[in-house]
Amino acid sequence: MANEPARNPRAPLTPDEELAWRALARAVLVIPKVLDGELLQAQGLGLTEYSVLMNLSEQPGRSMRMSELANAVSISVSGLTRVVERLTRQGLVERVKADTDGRGQLAVLTPAGLARLEKAYPTLLAGVREHVMDHLADLDLPAFTQAMSGIAAPEMGPPVRRTPNLASPTNGRQRENTTGPQGAR
Repeated sequence: MANEPARNPRAPLTPDEELAWRALARAVLVIPKVLDGELLQAQGLGLTEYSVLMNLSEQPGRSMRMSELANAVSISVSGLTRVVERLTRQGLVERVKADTDGRGQLAVLTPAGLARLEKAYPTLLAGVREHVMDHLADLDLPAFTQAMSGIAAPEMGPPVRRTPNLASPTNGRQRENTTGPQGAR
């Protein structure tokens, strides 16, 4: 089980593995912030809003159930609700009841939303090229893609959200160290 301590502790990371891990962790945190800032400054549209519009544009009927869209964008349903409300006020997305069960809500991309996405795309493309692709130019991209796909495989699902558990400093989970301080054995 994932929450149980390892019976056979893993070997510490080699210095090269530690550097690779830290570089990946930093990139995962920094790149979205940089792209978000560039999109906001140039287009007045944040990266999460862009991701919502992009995901909707790729679906049949340019619509998705709110819960599925939240998973695709990797935010909570309540967070997505706030984003979709902002986009709705701007006329970029509509919310409608699902025809299939009447309980579910769909987010639907409007023609204005598609136009807004198309206008913002060159800004995102320039950022992705500058901050990501230019740094990967000498790598074997299919091998890199395969490695990244294994790290963030779709079956892993959306990020796990913490649930408050005030009785435990680890929120009810055993902590597993993936890396330790420099020199730890």
